[in-house]
Amino acid sequence: MKSIVEMTLGEFAAYICSYLHEHDIHCVLTGGACVSIYTHNQYRSFDLDFIENSALNRKQVRNILALIGFYEEDRYFKHPATKYFVEFPPGPLAVGREAVRETVTLEFVTGKLVLLSPTDCVKDRLAAFYHWKDMQCLEQAVLVAQSNPVDLDEVARWSESEDKGAEFERIKGRFPVDKPKGERR
Repeated sequence: MKSIVEMTLGEFAAYICSYLHEHDIHCVLTGGACVSIYTHNQYRSFDLDFIENSALNRKQVRNILALIGFYEEDRYFKHPATKYFVEFPPGPLAVGREAVRETVTLEFVTGKLVLLSPTDCVKDRLAAFYHWKDMQCLEQAVLVAQSNPVDLDEVARWSESEDKGAEFERIKGRFPVDKPKGERR
């Protein structure tokens, strides 16, 4: 097994996800770290946002992560051997107002990583664009769609349910029309 200092973002995320799973904490990676993984680091994030679907016992998480060298600082869990840090935003697992129904599991040498699908990752980034006019998040959504199969009909349906259908119609030309080719990682 690689040491933490040698791990890529995906390997580190899989290590944390698998370790927590072994301790009956089932979480899903969301946010910018998903963008980093899906875009082969065209966008870089050092913040790993894990959402746990049941009530998260912060003290339990703190104690479990401490066993592998993490310490808590403000709302983050940090490890002295890496620049990556872990956060547990409150659930439930959702994009905008809709619950996430499916996740993806990727395998790394360090374990299994459960994360948003590319389509839900795009919706997650568009939620920030729609609601806070975050242009960087729009660019991240486009990057994910350029590198991964994304169901743009589903993104359009979801955008309409978020009362942002007209906004999606305005920006949809930025997304690739053809399905991306190649592997996700």
